[in-house]
Order: sequence, then structure tokens, then C-alpha cells
Amino acid sequence: MTLQKQRGSALVYILVAIALLALLTTVFMDSSSQQTQTQNASKLVSELSSQIAFIQSAIQECVLTYPAQDSGLTAAEQKNAPYPINPNDSYFDDNSATPGSSSDPLVSDIRCPGNPGGSDPSHEAIFSGASGKFLPPAPNLFEDWKYYNGDDGVFIMTSSDKTDPFINDALVKLKAKYSACEADQFLTGDNMTSDGSVATTGNSPTFTSETSSPFARACPADSHCFVYWIIRTGSGAVVDCP
Repeated sequence: MTLQKQRGSALVYILVAIALLALLTTVFMDSSSQQTQTQNASKLVSELSSQIAFIQSAIQECVLTYPAQDSGLTAAEQKNAPYPINPNDSYFDDNSATPGSSSDPLVSDIRCPGNPGGSDPSHEAIFSGASGKFLPPAPNLFEDWKYYNGDDGVFIMTSSDKTDPFINDALVKLKAKYSACEADQFLTGDNMTSDGSVATTGNSPTFTSETSSPFARACPADSHCFVYWIIRTGSGAVVDCP
């Protein structure tokens, strides 16, 4: 009888030990997962903010170096002189520029309208071997940066349709680095109103039309999007924005 009690007690101890081990394993895994998510978010914030600064610097260099821009551009084609017009604007094809209009409004394809100057439509690429500026690939899980020059200002935008939980955390932290007028974090399917403010109207196409050119004005469906404004001119876009 005593032997049976001892065996029973030993079994209880074993079961308790197994339960404690399982609990410790769960706690450790949760802690490790949270730490990994935090590290991934911090890395993404660093990568995105570095690319934003690099792109902004390159655009500002063009604007400051060539303030006269392309004298052949009309007010309809150039909304915010002397900033680069959209690389996919029909202006380049219509005026037989070399190269012609890009298929998409990618930041990697933007050109400096004051270089070479005059009314020459063959604007020099801002990111190229000739300029010595090379745009790195977008961070892992994100799409290439897109460029917009329109009635409400000039901005760049990137997006991700991935579901990794750290992505939203990273974009929240990234937006906190800037003022309310500088950046917008888009929710899935949000797009912009005509004054540049975010409007939640459900899933929208990646591009909508303004005059004759497509612009990166909408967050793709089922995506996280981040917009950084180079200049913001839309009236009433954000409270307290000048």
C-alpha cells in the first residue's frame, strides 16, 4: 500500500513538472515572438525613414540647383514648380523626350525638369549612374516608392499587402517621427480627397485620374500604405497645416 502511494505521489510530481515546463515554454515563446516583432518593426522604421530622407534630399537638390525648371511646361502639366513632374506624364511622349513617359509613377524614374534646362523635355534622371545617386530597393515586404505631383502637393508613397503583424506597428511608429502635415498612414483601401486628406471609401484602385495623367492617389486594396509629403498645398487637408 505504501509503495502504491509513493508511486502515486511520484506520478503527481511528474505531471506537475510537465505542466510547469509547458507553461515556461509558452511564456518563453511568447516573449521571444514579441521581441522578434519589436526588432522587425524597429528595423523597418529605420529602413523606411532612411529612404524617405534620401529621396527627399535628392529631390530638393534638383529643385535648388535648377530652380528655372523646363520653360516648356504649362501650368496644367506642372502643378508645383520646379519639382519633378510625374514620370509617367504624357508630356514626355507628347514632346518626343528621351526616354519617353514611364509606365508607372515610380520614384526611381523621376527626372529633374531644370536639367538640362530651357525647353528641353528630356529631363535628366535624378537616380542614375550619371547623377551618382542610386535608389536602393524598397524594404522587404514593401512595394517600390511611387511619386505624385498634383494639385494638393508632392508626395511619395509605399505600400505592403503582407499581413505580418509588425508592419502596422512599424508604420505607426514611423508616422510618429513626423508632424501631422508631413506624413499619412493609410488604412486598407483608403484614398485621398481632392484636397489631399484621407477618405475611407472602401477598396480603391491603385491609381485614379487627375487631368490626363494617372497618379498614385489611392492605397491598394488589402494593403498598408505610408505617404510622405515633400510639399503639401491642399487646403484643409490636415487641421493646423499651413
